[in-house]
Amino acid sequence: MEIDPARLSQPERYKLLIGTIVPRPIAVVSTVSPDGGLVNLAPFSFFAGVGSNPLTLLFCPANNADGGEKDTLRNAKPVSEGGTGEFVVNIASEPYIRRVVGAAAPLPYGQSEFEFSGLTPAPSARVRPPRVLESPVAFECTTLQVIRTNPGAPAGGNIVLGQVVHIYARDDLLNERLHTDPAKLAAIGRMGGLGYCTTRQRFEIPMGGPALDTALPEWF
Repeated sequence: MEIDPARLSQPERYKLLIGTIVPRPIAVVSTVSPDGGLVNLAPFSFFAGVGSNPLTLLFCPANNADGGEKDTLRNAKPVSEGGTGEFVVNIASEPYIRRVVGAAAPLPYGQSEFEFSGLTPAPSARVRPPRVLESPVAFECTTLQVIRTNPGAPAGGNIVLGQVVHIYARDDLLNERLHTDPAKLAAIGRMGGLGYCTTRQRFEIPMGGPALDTALPEWF
């Protein structure tokens, strides 16, 4: 099958994107309104690390159906654009995944996703938005830039680049060499549609040429 994306509708393009780019890590992003009075929380599965010098990451909140900005983008965009220039990325994990998904509910502006989902806000160290107490890892970020692929258009993409200025990690999660215990992280990935996956089945392969001769686990 050969597909020309220009001949597809936006929902069809979206369906292909989320069904083939899998699994996707989930960023549970907390922000505050520019006046500081409202706290917002929402999950995004278009999320990735960018680089380690400086430590940066990105997440991608699409525009609303009317082309307007989602609350997370409105809050996290740079101060020069009317936002706060700050956000926190909390990692989604197994023990609280139902509450993460619940935080995606389209609540009226001003209603707390923390309260609705039962998640707990905890003070951050360097930024105003709170982290999620239940999350094993939280990246406090200042916004470097927002790249808009189709400003003002319904479902238009936005890339929010943030520099990590502080990290919270649960005490039992990292060893003295900063290696993460994946079983304790218990990260959840997003598949297509309503699908999610765990990271319980893991294996190692050496880098480069030796990988070609490496035996895989029997369950693979």
